[in-house]
Amino acid sequence: MPLQETPAVPSATAPTTTSVSSLLRDISDVGRDRNRGGYSRPVFSGAETELRNWFVEQAGRRGLDVDTDHNGIIWAWWDTTAGTRKDAVVTGSHLDSVPGGGEYDGPLGVASALVAVDILKARRFRPRRPLAIAVFPEEEGSRFGVACLGSRLLTGELAPDKARRLKDADGNTYADIASANGQDPRLIGADYTTLQQLGLFVELHVEQGRGLIDLHQPVAIGSSILGHGRWKLTISGQGNHAGTTLMAGRRDPMIAAGKIMVSIRDTARKYRDARATVGRLQPVPGGTNVIASRVDLWIDVRHPNDSVTAALVEAIGLNAELMAAEEGCTASLTTESLSPTVHFDGGLRDRLQALLPDAPVLDTGAGHDAGVLSSQIPTAMLFVRNPTGVSHSPEELVEDWDAEAGAVALADSLAGLLGEACVVG
Repeated sequence: MPLQETPAVPSATAPTTTSVSSLLRDISDVGRDRNRGGYSRPVFSGAETELRNWFVEQAGRRGLDVDTDHNGIIWAWWDTTAGTRKDAVVTGSHLDSVPGGGEYDGPLGVASALVAVDILKARRFRPRRPLAIAVFPEEEGSRFGVACLGSRLLTGELAPDKARRLKDADGNTYADIASANGQDPRLIGADYTTLQQLGLFVELHVEQGRGLIDLHQPVAIGSSILGHGRWKLTISGQGNHAGTTLMAGRRDPMIAAGKIMVSIRDTARKYRDARATVGRLQPVPGGTNVIASRVDLWIDVRHPNDSVTAALVEAIGLNAELMAAEEGCTASLTTESLSPTVHFDGGLRDRLQALLPDAPVLDTGAGHDAGVLSSQIPTAMLFVRNPTGVSHSPEELVEDWDAEAGAVALADSLAGLLGEACVVG
């Protein structure tokens, strides 16, 4: 589709260039979910594939050198010297979404990275270090249950064999779906060659809370990511006929699940700053006139202190066992993913504060690829104001002028991190 050349918000440092809002309008119909509202763009879906192709096209229009690695991460390079990729400054985000998610979670960071390149080129800025835009797959973990799957594979945090065995809701393995989409699952895993090319990573993202609303600022610098994880709780009972099984003789895991979910909320309330959520529940076999034989539910737990997260999860597991037993059922809790609290690199954060002196510093309760990459290279984040304060929902919002302000802030940050500008001709 044709690129819309729309002026960005006027600024002393932002020339007329492609706007973030115009790029997002280009993809505003991709992956719309007519049932849930918002967008559903799971990894390897038609919608996510269309967005990946869109990014490759947009990067190519900007003269960037694009390739996709064995883990499905797209890299778009702006090199200063042909064949030299070392100590690169990297930005970018993801294009997949949660089911029925918002328009900006992920794509805002990708579109802003493209516009930041436009701004730097319009300034006739020539980087003295390589610049790359990265698009990470399966950041949300909405299809295979592991958040930031691409960056976890890249860094070696996720074992390839485990990744290949992951299954989606239809029972398809990651290996099978990857193969069907042109990726060789035998080659996934830690990529230290690529990691050695990376100097630092700055991820721009929509804010997923109210910090910037209350501070009346369009852009913030990230300080940390709360520790968080995902656990699967399996409650096993006895499947039976809904019409012939008397109430007194039932071992119904759905009843146990209902009690456990209320208990999870009540337990989390006992820990200050804790968050615990059951966002997905799946009865087996799932018939209306069938007493379930098993119920699987997935729990998201977060807290700034990792020891508190561990204590909360332990309490949830013990309570689940007791409540399941009351219904003649059993319960088992398994860890699907766990990310400790991440404090972004202090030196990089200080550099961003010097480049963006008006930007406040905020932490976040949401996980990001920047948090995973922080184990290997210095990372940082920029957040753009969300006037609703709502995310992972169709109500998520970024005003056009804030989106453009975010792109300018990213361009200013990248310029400072890439080295002294060299104006040509």
